[in-house]
Amino acid sequence: MSGITSTIASTIASTDLSNVITNGIQVGYLISACLFFVGIKRLGSPATARQGNLISSVAMLLAIVVTLLDLNVVNYVTILGCIAIGSAIGAVMAQRVEMTEMPQLVGLFNGLGGAASALVAIGELWRYFGTANSPDTGGMISILLGVLIGGVTLSGSLIAFAKLQGMISGAPVTFPFQQAFNAALLMSFLIGGGLLLSGGLNQSMFLGTIAISLLLGVMFVLPIGGGDMPVVISLLNSLSGLAASAAGFVVGNSMLIIAGALVGASGIILTVIMCKGMNRSLTNVLFAAFGSGETATSGGATGGSMSGQSVKTVDPEEGAMMLGYARSVVIVPGYGMAVAQAQHAVRELSDQLERLGVEVRYAIHPVAGRMPGHMNVLLAEANVPYDRLYDMEDINPQFETTDVALVIGANDVVNPAARTAKDSPIYGMPILEADRAKHTIVIKRSLGTGFAGVENELFYGDKTMMMFGGAKDMLTKLVAEVKEL
Repeated sequence: MSGITSTIASTIASTDLSNVITNGIQVGYLISACLFFVGIKRLGSPATARQGNLISSVAMLLAIVVTLLDLNVVNYVTILGCIAIGSAIGAVMAQRVEMTEMPQLVGLFNGLGGAASALVAIGELWRYFGTANSPDTGGMISILLGVLIGGVTLSGSLIAFAKLQGMISGAPVTFPFQQAFNAALLMSFLIGGGLLLSGGLNQSMFLGTIAISLLLGVMFVLPIGGGDMPVVISLLNSLSGLAASAAGFVVGNSMLIIAGALVGASGIILTVIMCKGMNRSLTNVLFAAFGSGETATSGGATGGSMSGQSVKTVDPEEGAMMLGYARSVVIVPGYGMAVAQAQHAVRELSDQLERLGVEVRYAIHPVAGRMPGHMNVLLAEANVPYDRLYDMEDINPQFETTDVALVIGANDVVNPAARTAKDSPIYGMPILEADRAKHTIVIKRSLGTGFAGVENELFYGDKTMMMFGGAKDMLTKLVAEVKEL
């Protein structure tokens, strides 16, 4: 009798413990999801972005810890060992990467997220091979979606990384009937997936769908020019979230579904913002093979013409006098500043001008650089106050009352042709209206075209003076001259 009683008591205790753990897991997931919402909201402003990143990191840590409390997790040593190795690699990468290489790092992160989701889907189906069992229809669809989205995200992100890193040309890579070939690849995946759904498990067929998904990612990014990388990176970020959400359905984890959906939705919203910043549709970005990277014109670094026009030049001494005796200056950073790693020199020049009583503001275009928020990240590294950064919509009305607009390595995002030339490929693109300032100084190595491949009318404007040279070198000279004022 006592034995039966003890058995019943232990069963009740075990059941209560199981219920407590299950309820605790769900509560932990709920808290984590709420923190994700708060974190993403805080990421919407440069002033709160670091706090938002920290909150989101805490949310992810909580989600991981809660998941490890699941009784179905059986090998903690292996899992914790992998976490330690991955954390060490991530910490080293984060410490060593230059801020100018942040777009490449973001691209790699997107790819690794896609790879993780694809591996979850592959592993889930692989365990059925050699058995008489198979996933149900819903599970199989989730697995195929995880493989497709994860594979495209992985290979597409690697190609984007290679373009940004200069390993392959940033120019669009196209060939005849390319879109028809891509459509055939997608159709092949759908046929293979349909056969797996209806005809039983086949290893060769499944490996074929994996290969097709990877090839689709390569073909997806190759025809996109380097100037469209901000859109590509934000879209791949969205795809990595959707892949994670699909993986959540595969393993039945609600937190993974929620977190993936949040990343996917925010990535799509950011992609739309990037497209609006270029006045182009997403389909145009993905399929128009637009832009071939910055090139130099025959005018070189000292002159050149557009329809018979010539440019005016200014040296650092004259430029420093214009800036130092101005009442207001708007700095327009571009990709040239990022390449030269000149953000600290920009901050030093700003400090010197403010010492002289000059009001200094920064104009930020949403697609300046190689990733969304690229200029914000670089200027934040140089400790530029957040309240000095102005979005395009806020700063454009102020250019007409600005004494000097200082354009540093920007091109297409300040090209007045977007307003005036109806036959220009960038016509209608929202720009920073630096040409409306009383005077404009442009720091640039040459009269080269931007990613759009069109000449910049700003360089030839009556109120524009070109300061030819590398951004960091010219800014350093400007700082030295301003210090003498």
